[in-house]
Amino acid sequence: MAEVQSVETAPAERLERIWGTEPGLFGILGTVDHKTIGKRYLVTALAFLLIGGVEAMAMRAQLAGPDLALLSPEEYDQLFSLHGTTMIFWYALPILSGFSNYIWPLLIGSRDMAYPRVNALSYWLFLASGIFLYTSPFLGQAPNAGWFAYAPYTLRQYNPGLNMDFYALALIFLTVSTTVGAINFIGTVMKMRAPGMSLNRMPIFMYGTMTASFASIFALPSLSVALVFLYLERRFGFPFYDPAGGGHPLLWQHLFWIFGHPWVYIIVLPAMGIVSEVIPTFARRPLVGYTLVAMATVATGIIGFGVWVHHMFATGLPPLSLSFFSGASLLIVIPSGIAVFAWIATIWTGRPVFRTPMLFATGFIVLFVIGGVSGVVTAAVPYDWQVTDTYFVVAHLHYVLIGINLFGVMAGFYYWFPKMTGRLLDERLGKWNFWVMFVGFNLGFFPMHIAGLLGMPRRVYTYPAGLGWDGLNLLTTIGSYLFALGILLFLINVARSRRHGESAGPNPWDGGTLEWATPSPPPPYNFAVIPTVRSGYPLWEDRLGRLRGAAAARSVVTRGPVLDQGRETVDTSALDADPVAVLRMPQDSLWPFLLAVATSVAFYGAVFGAWWLAGLGALGIVATILGWLWPRSLEGGAVA
Repeated sequence: MAEVQSVETAPAERLERIWGTEPGLFGILGTVDHKTIGKRYLVTALAFLLIGGVEAMAMRAQLAGPDLALLSPEEYDQLFSLHGTTMIFWYALPILSGFSNYIWPLLIGSRDMAYPRVNALSYWLFLASGIFLYTSPFLGQAPNAGWFAYAPYTLRQYNPGLNMDFYALALIFLTVSTTVGAINFIGTVMKMRAPGMSLNRMPIFMYGTMTASFASIFALPSLSVALVFLYLERRFGFPFYDPAGGGHPLLWQHLFWIFGHPWVYIIVLPAMGIVSEVIPTFARRPLVGYTLVAMATVATGIIGFGVWVHHMFATGLPPLSLSFFSGASLLIVIPSGIAVFAWIATIWTGRPVFRTPMLFATGFIVLFVIGGVSGVVTAAVPYDWQVTDTYFVVAHLHYVLIGINLFGVMAGFYYWFPKMTGRLLDERLGKWNFWVMFVGFNLGFFPMHIAGLLGMPRRVYTYPAGLGWDGLNLLTTIGSYLFALGILLFLINVARSRRHGESAGPNPWDGGTLEWATPSPPPPYNFAVIPTVRSGYPLWEDRLGRLRGAAAARSVVTRGPVLDQGRETVDTSALDADPVAVLRMPQDSLWPFLLAVATSVAFYGAVFGAWWLAGLGALGIVATILGWLWPRSLEGGAVA
């Protein structure tokens, strides 16, 4: 281990040269800085949120009244499918990956993620897959069978054209990005924590993303298999889903929902983790029931794999399977309830300060309860039969996938924006932002529950007058547009505060976790010395008075190993974070970007049936992987 020094004597300029990104095009395309990659994820996912939001506004204009014809049925189908696919796959998880990429090393006292070049690859593949998906509307071939893509509607004989080929290949493309990103998160949480940060001292946010990453590893193969089957059936006639050839349409539903329901928790658990960081800071006390919340987070991810059939209660499955999956769907409410009671108890027993991040966190709790209650009732099979394929399910879906996710994300933006930029978002505009979004969201999506109970089916592009749905749909459209106004207020706040916001300083919220021990924004090397952690809130130890006795029993963030002989950080053991070795981290590299470009060429060849182009892309993939993995001297840095 390197010589122990203080922050004041650490060679900051040398560390800056070692970890800094080179200027120019090479630095833009080749950087492996987790903070840059995290910000790129956030900006790109926000762009997809805005695109999906514009698509939603067009649909809501069409549904604002009965018998409107602003959109044709085919235009509506394509907008509906793109909106759902974009929001669920290209916004909901990538936005959380952006926070995790940026914040994780700062939370755990590390200088980088475990596999920096893999981290860069995950972003470039995410961006390239999104560009691939949005090539389709410019060709008039956007996905048109919904984000769920049920067979047999997606088969070639019922859906000619390239619409669903783009869907299948774009999602396969994205699953590669998500998988390598999940592997990186798992490696980081297991091996990169600061000395002393044992699993019972790890921030809850990390439990959320870690559980989501493990779930992704096990859930995504099911989706990938379903998509490969779909592409092979559409392109080459393999009979996976066609009954005429011995296939079965329910195979798609099983494969899709084996993935789909865990995905709900994959895009919710990290948002729950963000809220579990925000609430203790503004309640001025540690999270109540830390161990129970950590266990509940992991339990939610595990139980989520056993409830997929509740999406299929109306498909004629045997009664015994309905009973089993109904019970599992009811069981999953227990860990979610533990988290809710822990958040409420933390606020109740603390001294809460309701700044904008806290407002979004408490709004998250309200939407979490509403979305959870409207979901758990569908675990009862007779009730589910009544509301299946109605707007009640659409309401629940939006409360869970947009309300819970987005309000957690907004809490994270307002909480960590000062750390990322060095400036605070405007507090007055932030409160307007919250109330407009909160009122608009509930005004827009709560009436969908009532419309569904009145029998309005989902996936319709128009409806006749006189069925009792007219006023509810108009109210939903007004609320949706008000919600969009709230998003606009957030963008205005970011644009203004980025340049003219109040200077934040290193710890504007008086937070207790390690990221607040770094400057705002952090330097390329994050920490001048590697900290040692002895509690869950190392910056609050003195005031909490929990640790008594020798100074050696306390966390140390101002003295530690410098590790300035190259891009170095500490490797620690998985359970107790005991120091094991010094890791040599890789330099910036163009290989991740080039690999994403080669992969794009292969997928474009596959979607158009241009096999020479697909083969060229495949050769490019092999060549870039060989270039990436070709042995180099240690001076060039590690491979990953």
